[in-house]
Amino acid sequence: MSPRLRVALADDHAVVRTGYRRLLELEDDMEVVADFGDSDSACAWFAAHRADVLVLDLSMPGRGGLETLARVKSRDGAPRVLVFSMHDSPAMVEQALKAGADGYLTKSSEPELLIDAVRRVARGERALSPDVASALAGIAGEAVHLELSPREFEIFRLLAAGRTVEQIAARLFLSAKTVANYQTTIRQKTGLASVLEMYRHADEHRLLDGTE
Repeated sequence: MSPRLRVALADDHAVVRTGYRRLLELEDDMEVVADFGDSDSACAWFAAHRADVLVLDLSMPGRGGLETLARVKSRDGAPRVLVFSMHDSPAMVEQALKAGADGYLTKSSEPELLIDAVRRVARGERALSPDVASALAGIAGEAVHLELSPREFEIFRLLAAGRTVEQIAARLFLSAKTVANYQTTIRQKTGLASVLEMYRHADEHRLLDGTE
């Protein structure tokens, strides 16, 4: 008998994590070895432990889901990462895949789709829910936010939502100077010179969910 897949869960809602755990542990070939409610806990655990698959929500407190994804994937022996998120905009999907996600499902997906996706990413396949695949097929290649790195994209979203440099620095555990430097780079890459222009662009492309 093959060893069971070791699965870790990262979502900021405890009730949601409990539901995922019960769903996955009904499968004979899976075991949930850890779950986390914030980025730092997830990254600290993966510094000392291993799992085959991490099921990750993008709306994480602190550093955020994209940063968590990038940090976990940068380690030796990194797990496959399946993003399971409420965000369905093509831009969010693109950024997650750019940061190293092996699959992306929206939370409107059927439970059976999550189970299948965990198995597929564990085998090295890419797993996308039908709505995500459809959204990616129609993504506008000229969208300027696609030029941003995952960290730049996260700061761009917060700037567009009206957060100050100081607020962003505190949220992402960065210095205000570093955030200001990112702000300059973002303006250069996107050509969006003001917060109002950033807001209009982010609103048009549905990028502002989860920035509260």
